[in-house]
Amino acid sequence: MLHRFIYSLAIIIILPSLAHAADSYTLTVSAGPTDRNQVPVSFQLPDIAQGPMRLVSDNNKELPLYIAGHYATFILPNLSANKTATYKLQPGEAKADKINLTREGNVLKISSADKPILTYQGDPKTPPQGVEAIFTRGGYIHPVYTPSGKLLTDDYPPDHKHHHGIWSPWTKTEFEGRHPDFWNMGQKTGRVEFVKLDDTFSSPVCAGFRTHHRMIDMTATPEKPAINETWDVTVYAPVASPKPLYIFDLQIHQECASQSPLLLPKYHYGGLGFRGNRQWAKTNCFFLTSEGKDRSNGNETKGRWCHISGKTDGELIGVAVFDHPDNFRSPQPMRLNPTEPFFCFAPSQDGDWEISPNKPYTARYRFIVADGGPDKDLIERLYNDWANPPKVEIK
Repeated sequence: MLHRFIYSLAIIIILPSLAHAADSYTLTVSAGPTDRNQVPVSFQLPDIAQGPMRLVSDNNKELPLYIAGHYATFILPNLSANKTATYKLQPGEAKADKINLTREGNVLKISSADKPILTYQGDPKTPPQGVEAIFTRGGYIHPVYTPSGKLLTDDYPPDHKHHHGIWSPWTKTEFEGRHPDFWNMGQKTGRVEFVKLDDTFSSPVCAGFRTHHRMIDMTATPEKPAINETWDVTVYAPVASPKPLYIFDLQIHQECASQSPLLLPKYHYGGLGFRGNRQWAKTNCFFLTSEGKDRSNGNETKGRWCHISGKTDGELIGVAVFDHPDNFRSPQPMRLNPTEPFFCFAPSQDGDWEISPNKPYTARYRFIVADGGPDKDLIERLYNDWANPPKVEIK
């Protein structure tokens, strides 16, 4: 369920007392050694807490709370380093507008205050005129917009018709002695299919969904599934810290579809992919990594995050993509394409590995979308908010 994903976003310390009524609980949040500003925070609820609940500060300011099972999420306002904030956990529903999630078939659109944030394209999207049917694809995120409404991503670009906004196939593989390529669909050896949508949710704090894909080996007779993939996506309410930001998380979980492992030889791309706006030509696309590297020297290096930007309709916009420290081979190697607005976290750069029946693959990424260029100090603060979240205690 989605609560398993949200639970993993925060460090939790729980001191439950089942004899208390729900409205007697006090929640204490500790900032730790860094300042916090509009940070998504998750925690485990006491077992006795049931139904809609809300957080109320000492000055009676209410914070919306999203609850999934026994886990809850809220947006922490400003909290200085080494300080704490206390809230009452009370029954009741927050009076705040929800993030809007609409569904048309298997296409999900998420927006806030009538401003689009992103779309998940579950149903296979018909390729543009002139693009061969083999490139037909579903199961990816596009379009993504900035807070000012500018288009961030691209789909079916003419130079790489298999690129689709945000997607996650593998390229060089071995499966039962065959070599399907799930990335380069034009090779006609592998593809990724949308399977079904599962849970969706919408609240004043966040909205999101769970969806399922399948990687198909087209070289087998008959064709054979190699990997079952699950995405959990959480889109948070827009924040302004210090400028308007869209924040969303993607958790990818992949399991073998049979008792046969998927072998992944050393290769320079494959994994989480991002394709930027079509206007970002070779001289209009910029990269900055957590290690201070750019397009000229950052390809096939490692980093905790990478910021990709370019001018769209004359204005600079961009996205920072975070690699969670718990991910396999973190900080993961990166592909910074030298000529295209394309970025990839590619763990296969570090050498051969595999997804086996007893060893599934899980990876977590966070996206920070904003207008303007990279602010390294802000990106570092936001990365720390995610990798080292505030601590929560309940009494």
